[in-house]
Amino acid sequence: MNISFRLNGDAVTVDTAPTTTLLDWLRDGRGLTGTKEGCNEGDCGACTVIVTDADGPRTLNACILFMGQLDGAAVRTVEGLSAPDGTLHPVQQAMIDHHGSQCGFCTPGFVTAMACAHLTGATDHDDQLAGNLCRCTGYAPILRAARAAETAPIPDHMRDTPLHLSPSTSGDAATGGGGRSPRSHAAVGAAWGHTAALAATGASGAGDAKSAQEGVRPSTLDELAEWYAENPEATLVAGATDVGLWVTKGLRDLGPVAFLNGIGEMQRIETTDDAVRLGAGVTIAAMREALAPIWPGLGELLRRYGSQQVRNAATIGGNIANGSPIGDGSPALIALGARLHLRKGDVRRDIALQDFFIDYGKQDRAPGEFVEAVTVPRGPGAAQFHKISKRFDQDISAVCGCFYIERDGARITTARLAFGGMAGTPRRAAQAEAALISDGIAAAQDALGQDFTPMSDMRASAAYRLEAARGLLARLDASDARQGSVLEVRA
Repeated sequence: MNISFRLNGDAVTVDTAPTTTLLDWLRDGRGLTGTKEGCNEGDCGACTVIVTDADGPRTLNACILFMGQLDGAAVRTVEGLSAPDGTLHPVQQAMIDHHGSQCGFCTPGFVTAMACAHLTGATDHDDQLAGNLCRCTGYAPILRAARAAETAPIPDHMRDTPLHLSPSTSGDAATGGGGRSPRSHAAVGAAWGHTAALAATGASGAGDAKSAQEGVRPSTLDELAEWYAENPEATLVAGATDVGLWVTKGLRDLGPVAFLNGIGEMQRIETTDDAVRLGAGVTIAAMREALAPIWPGLGELLRRYGSQQVRNAATIGGNIANGSPIGDGSPALIALGARLHLRKGDVRRDIALQDFFIDYGKQDRAPGEFVEAVTVPRGPGAAQFHKISKRFDQDISAVCGCFYIERDGARITTARLAFGGMAGTPRRAAQAEAALISDGIAAAQDALGQDFTPMSDMRASAAYRLEAARGLLARLDASDARQGSVLEVRA
């Protein structure tokens, strides 16, 4: 697959397998070994790079970032942080001044993440660096270095222009003919519709989609719908925060793939007085930005979704379509009454999100059908969003409980109680809802045992999960209409 992008300011074109990871290509194909391989699954941040597209710069994990996702973008690695004359980037100098490195293995990822935050003006360093792990230095001097560099001028060489936006390349092969549509809340996404088998071969382009034997880059929903209907066993990829591990850990051959980060229609957010419609390609970072002003508690829940690098890549469509029983996005959207928009060819259908999840590993999605968008109603009630995990950052939920309540005075009239980690799918607690409305919180707590039979695993025992879920319901004080936050702890 021919892929063109900028690398540390220079335009490059490569012909490589579309699912080669950027990390492998940088180290083995380019000799840029500053970007490190640590976990090789997007957790440690040693492989952090800066990727710039039409929506600006963001940090991503190179270990699970496929080359096919980079066409038209700009990539900056740790080798490209210092100026052409050798002057260190302000965050590099600050790391020296504040003794922010010992063994140095994690340092390239840290300084790259810090340089991206410096470039975008982000000063929430605890969040920006939560995806970068250090076991030698400790975080205090690293955070001091990040704060010390905040006011330093941005070096001119850091202001990358994506290749597809360059006047000299606009409309050429690097853009797939004509470039990409502007996006309001776009970003490189995860994967969705990828639960189909991976056995199809002989992929061919649809319409004007950029194609190769193994990879295509559709630029519109119509192109994707046509191609996927003809290749229903293929894998759909945008950010690959899940599918990337199929390659790096599972060593799978994905067969034909479609890279979806060029479809602007999938990455739009439309907000009205009644609802918010999220394209399937909207990243968790963009979703949080759009929904936190409406549901602050949901914003805090999403802040604990992976790391900044993962939130910059993972999409809400991927989070839904992979059907994980422990994903945090689906319980929140189910509680809010979300509806899912699916498409196969020219046929579209809408279903309640809660009905999409049939059983563990089984969703209501036909071969060749993909998630197009999800619509979240803006109801009049109050919502609470809770995540229980062993670590605050970058941890899978033992229990995720999300509740939407409407009241008439002190009386609860509507209740949607959705949980993750309690069953083989994210699911509503129907018995507890009925008991809550008719008999109150204590009855709802007792009824949870009728709704769920949790399993025990390394994250929590079945008994703990059930007790924790009951404890979360205790926070549904009928006189309390606040938007509950995952950060709030009360005796």
